[in-house]
Amino acid sequence: MNITFIGGGNMASALIGGLIKQGFKAENIRVVDVSRENLESLQSRYQVRTFAELGSAAAASEVIVLAVKPQQLHGVASGLAPLLQQQLVISIAAGVRAGDLSRWLGGYRQLVRTMPNTPAMVSSGMTGLYALPEVLPAQREQAESVLQAVGNTLWLEEEGQMDAITAVSGSGPAYVFYFMEAMQAAAVELGFSSQQARTLTLETFLGAARLAAQSDEDAATLRARVTSKGGTTERALGTMEDAGIKASIVLAIRAAAERSREMGEALGKEKS
Repeated sequence: MNITFIGGGNMASALIGGLIKQGFKAENIRVVDVSRENLESLQSRYQVRTFAELGSAAAASEVIVLAVKPQQLHGVASGLAPLLQQQLVISIAAGVRAGDLSRWLGGYRQLVRTMPNTPAMVSSGMTGLYALPEVLPAQREQAESVLQAVGNTLWLEEEGQMDAITAVSGSGPAYVFYFMEAMQAAAVELGFSSQQARTLTLETFLGAARLAAQSDEDAATLRARVTSKGGTTERALGTMEDAGIKASIVLAIRAAAERSREMGEALGKEKS
């Protein structure tokens, strides 16, 4: 399988690194980017083939990964459309719906839309995928193999679920960092140094995540197991409940999903 990445930023770099780590040959990877710095970095780090412009040589792959910013995708699609034959096109551009991208590509339908998150940069990502009906089973496998190079994947039956994926896992790392900020601030207030607070918080999150991942029990049960009657954890969680924190988190994630839907509609107004 030959792969062309259009866009050579952080997510493309993570995917390329993950593929090569899994044994994918660097000589079968092409990267197109207007940034000379990005191309030089990727060529030096991974020995992939690089192109400053999109042309027939660059697009001569079974799989093309669109790894540009959503606002750039319409322009990229216009240049890519005449070069498409039977390639699988994978988009990792947030918010751009498959139907709109298909329209920009002149009606091309062998498209998979994905939503990875930033932990992909350390091979711990979570990616939602949605395929148009015209995508062949073998192409679904190709898409899955590319995205699984940086973490886990989840196929969606309906594209509308992509807004929820964006809200939960796409934006999710920011929610975790936000909670970590609060824990570190509290630790400093309680007398720890900034470095000590960071270590305590990081190790607590890493350990709790590993425990949850290795357990068959749900989060509510795990939480209850460490909440002794009349103890410190119960006092802390009671304070959070009184402040409506759980309800606020649910409301925030619903707001993120709604914003994702709004962005998709706005981006889709670009004419083909």
